[in-house]
Amino acid sequence: MSGKYHIDVEPEPARFAPVSKLNHIELNRCLGCLQCARRDCIYDVFTDRKFLPRELVDSANRLCKACMRCVQECRNRILIKALNPEYLELGNAYWTPEIITSLWNQAATGKIPVSGAGYEGPFSGEGFDDMWTDMSEIVRPTRDGIHGREYINTAIDIGRKPGRLHFKDGQLLDELPPIVSSPLPILLDLPPAARRWSAVKQAVLHAARQLKLLVFDDAPQSPDEHVFARYAPETDVGPDCPHRLFEFCLESAEPEIVRRLAARIRTLSRRRPDAIIGVAVPLEPRTQEAVLHFVDQGISVLRVYADRNGREFSKSYPRFIKEAVRAIHLALVQTGRRDCVTLLAGGGIAMAEHVAKLIACGADGAVMDEALLAALECRICRQCAAECPVALESMDAAWGAQRITNLLGAWHSQLIEVLGAMGLREIRRLRGEIGRVMFFKDLEKECFAPIFGKRKD
Repeated sequence: MSGKYHIDVEPEPARFAPVSKLNHIELNRCLGCLQCARRDCIYDVFTDRKFLPRELVDSANRLCKACMRCVQECRNRILIKALNPEYLELGNAYWTPEIITSLWNQAATGKIPVSGAGYEGPFSGEGFDDMWTDMSEIVRPTRDGIHGREYINTAIDIGRKPGRLHFKDGQLLDELPPIVSSPLPILLDLPPAARRWSAVKQAVLHAARQLKLLVFDDAPQSPDEHVFARYAPETDVGPDCPHRLFEFCLESAEPEIVRRLAARIRTLSRRRPDAIIGVAVPLEPRTQEAVLHFVDQGISVLRVYADRNGREFSKSYPRFIKEAVRAIHLALVQTGRRDCVTLLAGGGIAMAEHVAKLIACGADGAVMDEALLAALECRICRQCAAECPVALESMDAAWGAQRITNLLGAWHSQLIEVLGAMGLREIRRLRGEIGRVMFFKDLEKECFAPIFGKRKD
């Protein structure tokens, strides 16, 4: 077994003051009592505060831990905390302000976010939130997450696996297909709008090389063992292509386009037996049929992608990515073709737990995209065509690489915690293992349907 995989993280503070959830408001009616609650702040917020001229804000909002001690102890109640309107406008209904600020903190510190204490919200929702991981093995001491003695492997293999091996006189007769390993079940891919920023691209590439991960890149000139070279489906990629890993990215799963591309790749595969050739297909109602056809034609890596909110590209009743991936996985299993292909999925991956849940639904690995930008302080405001509020185009690539490294370090630790609590020693055993997860609909049906009847949608 190769050595343990570990990600070294280092604190990397933000360039801009993060948008705080609460604003500090101070009324002008101080009593002068000489027992000021500001002086007793245990975090020295009012001692260390200063005006930030670049953002035109008071740093007290960023330094405050929202313990509310000053609000409670001020004798004339002139210190007030109010919800910040700018915070409420971050992201959208899927990329909520809580998710974005959690990603910022993980990118700055590399630490696992702590949440849940005093939580009063709902325990179920849409998307990944109606699916829970089974933590029944959490008390097993030797497999206890990042502090356990047993090594928990998060590596996956990408490429075609042979169905069986043939030997004669102790010698292997088969020629093994090309395969590449990734120490994390996460591949990196920038959203289209961010691929034009050279500094952002260099930060992602640098982080991928440092962490030995794979990253998708649009038709790079020079070969790189960590890069999946991405081409348009009509690109004439010859046998002299310098890349060993490359992918054709479709914008539609239209059957005729799928058949033409599959035929071309089959010819190309015979001329480049050393290459791992993949296809990216958008998630839509015809995707499952396209995936089965590509697998029949010998394509070894398939990546299905949803929109940024994890939904299919369909106008009517778009499924969430986990339902679509689950359907594709089951179709491959039922036809006996599941181990012939590596299935990757991306779109809407905003938290480490989303990676584990997607793999439990049948994917081999997940593709991180929007979360990469959030690590670089992106507000997910979708104003990329205009002036970026955090100047991503002029950021320092080394700073960005460390922020991405920190975020992946935090996600790696969380994945180990989840696997340890599930009682799994390697993430490959989680693929399609829905016995380790629970779905809210199933629990509701089992517990309440006998009493209250079937839910009326």
